[in-house]
Amino acid sequence: MKNWLKNIGPGPLVAAAFIGPGTVTVCTIAGVNFGYALLWAMVLSIVASIVLQEMAARLGIISQKGLSEIIREEIKYPIAKGFAIFLILSAIVVGNAAYEAGNISGGVLGLETLFQVENATIFGHSIKLLPSFLGLLAFILLYIGNYKILEKVLVSLVIIMSLAFLTTAIITKPDVVAIVKGMVIPKFPDQSILMIIGLVGTTVVPYNLFLHASLAQTKWKDKSDLRFAKNDTVIAIVLGGIVSMCIIISAAAIDLEGIANASDLAKGLEPLFGSYAKYFLAIGLCAAGITSAITAPLAAAYVAAGCLGWKSNLKSKRFRAVWMVILGLGVLFSSIGFKSIEIIQFAQVANGLLLPIIAGFLLWIVNKSSILGDYRNSKVQNVMGMVILLITIFLGVKGILSVFKVI
Repeated sequence: MKNWLKNIGPGPLVAAAFIGPGTVTVCTIAGVNFGYALLWAMVLSIVASIVLQEMAARLGIISQKGLSEIIREEIKYPIAKGFAIFLILSAIVVGNAAYEAGNISGGVLGLETLFQVENATIFGHSIKLLPSFLGLLAFILLYIGNYKILEKVLVSLVIIMSLAFLTTAIITKPDVVAIVKGMVIPKFPDQSILMIIGLVGTTVVPYNLFLHASLAQTKWKDKSDLRFAKNDTVIAIVLGGIVSMCIIISAAAIDLEGIANASDLAKGLEPLFGSYAKYFLAIGLCAAGITSAITAPLAAAYVAAGCLGWKSNLKSKRFRAVWMVILGLGVLFSSIGFKSIEIIQFAQVANGLLLPIIAGFLLWIVNKSSILGDYRNSKVQNVMGMVILLITIFLGVKGILSVFKVI
């Protein structure tokens, strides 16, 4: 057990990254509208995420390089390289800046459910104070620049988040048989297709592939560590998937209209199951917001460093400058309630293009003997990778079409 705890690494950070307020909201709406019927989509998401994240972690450990750095080195044609770097920077750096306000706002929703904090009025404008508090907390942890401290804090928050959502689900006294059926029998209720895509899309995300490769080569240096990395990936992503399923299960317990996010769900659970349910859910939402608010700027900094040829050092000035800008914009936009639809739509289009491209590139790279040698993909891994690649193409096309309101 001591050896296992010692080798807990990037896995929980990856889980912390994909269980953000967006995932909590999507799972909440899925549970309210479709009950347990879409739990199978989360099982599919978990499998797909494990396959891709294992490849990213293996690539980071064997090559001792980040994914964006390898892309910059391996794409030889200048035009293709320029397009790839532009797309990656747009989707991850600009995208994470656009989504950071949502991460912080999600954490604030959880805190507001627990505490009543008055807004400040500055020059006639109402300014929220809690986003600054969460931003300061994230800033301190990132500025310390110590991977082990960051890892321990995020692992602790993931444990708190997991216990909070698991306890909430247990309080609702769910039908275990119905849950198992929902997990193993695929169902497509009316008007559920977009929700199924949303559940997969919030779990299999491009920036986690970059984050995992970079963190894996920071945590582990030797080929013998691959088994620790694999166990770490599987356990953390399964745990993250269970958390997402617990949110769906909790939301399925109530039959109310007007539930748009986890804060609404917390208030809806209170009259049915008492104030404890509300508080556990609020704690989980707060932890989800904080963890994503930390990992999103961190991922953006790793991506920028790899694409632009900088050193991926947590304490380097350029590295810090990137995450400071992302975090600062998130705090600012969350505090004033500003939502730039154009920026978010641009980020969604870029991510829609990036997900299948990166999944395809990753599949190509992990089959190259010149990079991974004997640790390249097996036939089984390639078959699974190709299936997931087709899924990511479908997700990417859907994401782009939905932005332009074609579907």
